[in-house]
Amino acid sequence: MLRIVTTKLGKIEGIPAADPRITSFKGIPFAKPPVGNLRFHAPVPAEKWEGTLKAYNFAPISVQPTPYYDPNDLYCREWSVDKDIPMSEDCLYLNVWTPANAADEKLPVYVWIYGGGFQTGFTAEMEFDGERIARRGIVVVTLAYRLNIFGFMCHPEITKENPNEPANFGLLDQRMAMQWVKDNIAAFGGDPENITIGGQSAGGGSVLNQILYGHKDLFKRAVCHSGMFQMPDNNIMTPRPLKEAEKLGEEFFTFIGVKTLGEIRKLSTEQLRQKWEEYGGFHKSVQIWIPVKDDKFVKTEFFDALKNNTVQLVPMLLGYTTDEFIFQSKDTGESVNAVKAGITKFMELTEKNKSKQQNYCYQFDVEIPGWDNPGKFHSVDLWFWFETLAKCWRPFTGKYYDVARQMCNYLCNFIKCGNPNGKDCDGTEMQQWQTYSDTNFIRTFTLE
Repeated sequence: MLRIVTTKLGKIEGIPAADPRITSFKGIPFAKPPVGNLRFHAPVPAEKWEGTLKAYNFAPISVQPTPYYDPNDLYCREWSVDKDIPMSEDCLYLNVWTPANAADEKLPVYVWIYGGGFQTGFTAEMEFDGERIARRGIVVVTLAYRLNIFGFMCHPEITKENPNEPANFGLLDQRMAMQWVKDNIAAFGGDPENITIGGQSAGGGSVLNQILYGHKDLFKRAVCHSGMFQMPDNNIMTPRPLKEAEKLGEEFFTFIGVKTLGEIRKLSTEQLRQKWEEYGGFHKSVQIWIPVKDDKFVKTEFFDALKNNTVQLVPMLLGYTTDEFIFQSKDTGESVNAVKAGITKFMELTEKNKSKQQNYCYQFDVEIPGWDNPGKFHSVDLWFWFETLAKCWRPFTGKYYDVARQMCNYLCNFIKCGNPNGKDCDGTEMQQWQTYSDTNFIRTFTLE
């Protein structure tokens, strides 16, 4: 097994995963710690190190609200299990799972971007364990990025300091990690010419922003789970102009009692996080500390680029869960799934533009067990795509594991070659998944 690798920055030692045929490398730095004068600054590449980096444990998570457990909160029951998990501004690290025995195997690569409304989320979440995907012959990378004010606050001083990269530091973090993968993944047995990026929710939105900016040989296809929103009268997370975002930054400076960028950089992490909570915390932050139109990294909104046919698309696997983001249409009064509406609009525009990319669409409609009768809620499909149901508290039985195995197989086939179809683990052909691009076919996942 490939337990020690040599990257361009130095040697790294990993440890066996639960399956000893897989090696995991956790907590690999891809950028300098964004602290001190690098707080509210674009990421700077990590430097070389001496000796062998012991990549045994996840790095601290990005600064965000402390995970807590509330039995009456669905998402707490599902994901929030460790209130003592380390947290730090020094958070720009990634993790790798590889099944390779040698560095020359050129295995396909999957780079994962977590969601959380650009406010929360981290690579150490249980559902993101890359081992099951790696078992299928894929090198899996999960990357961290800055969130909320630390990743998306704007201010005239910030812009003046670095006008070429004035905003969207969280997206720039992702991009730097992707460049690191391109430059170093061959050491882990991965193929730098066969990289797929994927994400869910805000991670899916991040994928769209990375496509907008241009793949530039960093990836050749993409997966977007529950991340393509479109509502005619309530489009979620539309990027605001930089000047408007700068004014919000000035208001925040005034609220916390600082006048300059230098002053806010002198505050401790906890002081700044507390001020963020007092200002409105997650619920206000998700409306303002998100990607902005800075005319540098984010130059336009995804659907506007589609309408103008100015985005270079890649083959995509994309979809939604049945019960997520349901809104009442002001025009018709009908209930609308905002992600389904986004995908429908995407397909209309790509057809109008005569795009030749092959796209595959799904609906996750699996009845989820549990005393809370949660429905097919936003994010629950992650347990299935990563085939990590065994880590969840819910009473999943064999038929659920069958669906998860098939979904993970479809995903891995797409990562390998851009087509989800292929054989199941027992050698039988799986149900054919037709392209949406050619047939308007949506693969619906239900209990058999």
